[in-house]
Amino acid sequence: MELIVSPIILLVLLAVLVAIGFKVLREYERAVIFRFGRVARGLVGGTGPGIVVIIPLVDKLVRVSLRTVALDVPPQDVITRDNVSVKVNAVIYFRVVDPQRAIVQIEDYLYATSMMAQTTLRSVLGQSQLDDLLAKREEINSQLQLILDQQSEPWGVKVSAVEVKNVDLPQEMQRVIAKQAEAERGRRSKIIHAEGEFQAAERLADAAIVMSRQPMALQLRYLQTLVEIAAEKNSTTSFPIPIDMLTPFIQSLEKCEAGE
Repeated sequence: MELIVSPIILLVLLAVLVAIGFKVLREYERAVIFRFGRVARGLVGGTGPGIVVIIPLVDKLVRVSLRTVALDVPPQDVITRDNVSVKVNAVIYFRVVDPQRAIVQIEDYLYATSMMAQTTLRSVLGQSQLDDLLAKREEINSQLQLILDQQSEPWGVKVSAVEVKNVDLPQEMQRVIAKQAEAERGRRSKIIHAEGEFQAAERLADAAIVMSRQPMALQLRYLQTLVEIAAEKNSTTSFPIPIDMLTPFIQSLEKCEAGE
């Protein structure tokens, strides 16, 4: 009995084979192709981007994105070197630079990178003091990035940046830090006030030296003070008269008495 195959069936089978055998990869995608369980090399069309040709039922294609991934590290309980318990979370930025190693060397590079980031975060911050954690954020970020990048390099993953986002302190520690900051502000205020008093004393000493050399300057200053007092519109004003101002009158009287 002769088997007759309909052209429609042939077209359907051909369309299915084309759909299975031809894959289109976007610009940011690469493909790792396994042939009979082994990584296939030298296939027609390469491994992307664009059209990649595979053998249906023989090859298996795994897509890998090369875009940078922003992974949020959940809050971690960390005890700093000075025995302060804090909660710290972070975000890491990484991307795949070797698709083959990212698929062959590690089962799930996203999950593995997340777990490694959590353990590294606790380890590094546990060796730092609280003041360093709050003040030297850039140095800690650089240290975390370097460690994570070295550990993920065998997987074909490049960690480009690590940023510590939030540092949650206990209420007791927040009150202690607030008191410390208030005391520091009070200390600075007293230092600034003392420096102002010292500079004012220096200027007064300089003014005294100038007035001692020029007695007329002292009298002019005295007259200026009288003008300022009169400007306050006081009904009664009492002020002393310097002896120096009366000296010419006293000398005139003495001369008159001597002439007599």
